[in-house]
Amino acid sequence: MPEEDQGRVGEQQASDSRREQIAANLAAVREDIADAARKANRDPSDVTLIAVTKTYPASDVRVLAGLGVLDVGENRDQEAAPKAQETAGLGLRWHFIGQLQTNKASSVAGYADFVHSVDRARLVPALAKGAVRYDKELTCLVQVDLGNAEPMDDDSARGGAFPDRVPELADAIAAAPGLRLGGLMAVAPLGAEPGPAFERLYALAMRLRTAHPSATMISAGMSGDLGEAVAAGATHVRVGSAILGIRR
Repeated sequence: MPEEDQGRVGEQQASDSRREQIAANLAAVREDIADAARKANRDPSDVTLIAVTKTYPASDVRVLAGLGVLDVGENRDQEAAPKAQETAGLGLRWHFIGQLQTNKASSVAGYADFVHSVDRARLVPALAKGAVRYDKELTCLVQVDLGNAEPMDDDSARGGAFPDRVPELADAIAAAPGLRLGGLMAVAPLGAEPGPAFERLYALAMRLRTAHPSATMISAGMSGDLGEAVAAGATHVRVGSAILGIRR
């Protein structure tokens, strides 16, 4: 076999192996979500899986789309923007879940359908301006600080608004042109049991719904604590490494 053809065969075998790996991991995560939902007397279909693809290539996003995962999460605009462009046409729903700088808001509004990390008032007009510019409705969640002081990784703070600031921030989102208030998002505190933290988030979400009945999203839970998040009422879980492997 010519060397060029051998290269193509090798690439195809690697691609097939990667798809099999992702498919197996995805099936296990879906089963974990279903088990957690059943234990909480919830319908598994009420929990949306967001596959977090940061540091992974667009080829993995295409594999996920082929496996029926259309909700994709990213943490950094500089990685998300080109990846979203490269996978346009797959019917994906892009969730921006990382800390957002005001000067990146317009770029994020161009491709994102959801922004989970609105944690301060000055982000609201910046996102609204971007949404209006692109003639779209952008769903925004208020990120709540449940007690995080340490960074989530080497260059990403967990962030979040203090619970007593949630109502005014939610009101600002709901009143802004081009934006829709989706609900609340949080990350469990480091070094603490996630269950009680997620229960506090659920209580905040229920209070929010008295003023904003359509704000029904509760984004909580990652690879290591999705079970506790589902038990506490999460409607969306954000899972990366359990599906795609340990990040490079």
